[in-house]
Amino acid sequence: MTSKIEETINDIQDYIENCPTRHFKNNEIIVNKDEIDELLHELRMRTPDEIKHYQKIISNKDAIINDARKKAQELIDQATIQTNELVSEHEIMQQAYAQANEIVTMASAQAQDILNKAATEANELRAQAASYTDERLAEVEDILTGALTESTAHYEGLISSLNQYKSVIVANRLALTPIEETADESENVPATETDGDSE
Repeated sequence: MTSKIEETINDIQDYIENCPTRHFKNNEIIVNKDEIDELLHELRMRTPDEIKHYQKIISNKDAIINDARKKAQELIDQATIQTNELVSEHEIMQQAYAQANEIVTMASAQAQDILNKAATEANELRAQAASYTDERLAEVEDILTGALTESTAHYEGLISSLNQYKSVIVANRLALTPIEETADESENVPATETDGDSE
């Protein structure tokens, strides 16, 4: 991003390049005093604003660095306090120093641990969401399976009932057949069998 000072300097440079040259002298130009004064005045006016802008950026940078140093110092101070407590509580100095160094190391890595925990929590939330969705889908699957099983049982029961009704209807139709027809059929049986028996 071009600053206002750079824009003004570019304007001055463009102005100089467009100024007419003196006769037979390419390295000398004719400058309009009012126009060049106006450009220089604009440059002077913009310079303090640009300086303040850069000073603000530098101040913000210093504030961020100072805040980071303050937090780092707090961690170191806390680690030092815990180190001193461990040293005073333990009789064996070597163990106390080892534990103290471990605490200092943990304090130095705390910032990275915060980022790692945030990433882990995000992954866990995604996993929980997937698990919850799978459980709900499993419930829906169970409901559909139960509904299909129940529907199949009802259908089979309906088919069985219809077959029973059909059997009753067939029996009733047979019962409606006239008895005379049955008797006539008996009379029309050939007599050859009787004759054969008498012989």
